[in-house]
Amino acid sequence: VAVPTDTLYGLACSAGCSAALDAVYRLKGRSEVKPLAVCLGRVADVYRYCQVTVPEELLKDLLPGPVTLVMERSGELNKDLNPFTPLVGIRIPDHAFMQDLAQMFGGPLALTSANLSSQTSSLNIEEFQDLWPHLSLVIDGGPIGDGQSPECRLGSTVVDLSVPGKFGIIRPGCALENTTAILQQKYGLLPSHGSCS
Repeated sequence: VAVPTDTLYGLACSAGCSAALDAVYRLKGRSEVKPLAVCLGRVADVYRYCQVTVPEELLKDLLPGPVTLVMERSGELNKDLNPFTPLVGIRIPDHAFMQDLAQMFGGPLALTSANLSSQTSSLNIEEFQDLWPHLSLVIDGGPIGDGQSPECRLGSTVVDLSVPGKFGIIRPGCALENTTAILQQKYGLLPSHGSCS
């Protein structure tokens, strides 16, 4: 299904359904070595699907929000979800509908942007019209962001928190400055070697 989030329109499916995961990759023309994020409804759910090595307050400072936190995955996740990595990106959008959807679904949702791979990210449903016939449902939450500033289309800031005491910026995204300030100034984490920050 196509869903609105706090950053872009996304495609969501059950992370526990291998056929649905395959369908998302096929629909987007996405390389199977590019991971899908997992969308959850509450910070408390993160502990079920990840090995968390940061304080809970850090999670609560960044989530819900326009950030994807990458941590070591737990055995609770479907083995067919990103089988090439022991890590998983967790997303809790600051969007009431997405939080409600994830909580009502009751399990992890795989989430990625609603566009063909390598094409511009979508801020309204018309921008991914070519995908509609292949989707079970398109949920129109109206336009996302102001649509004018280029930062709008950057998507979430993706942060690797898998190494204790350090962080790595995998994708700068739309919340880089605020995220790095929280990680460095409030929690004293150090940028890892090779990080984009």
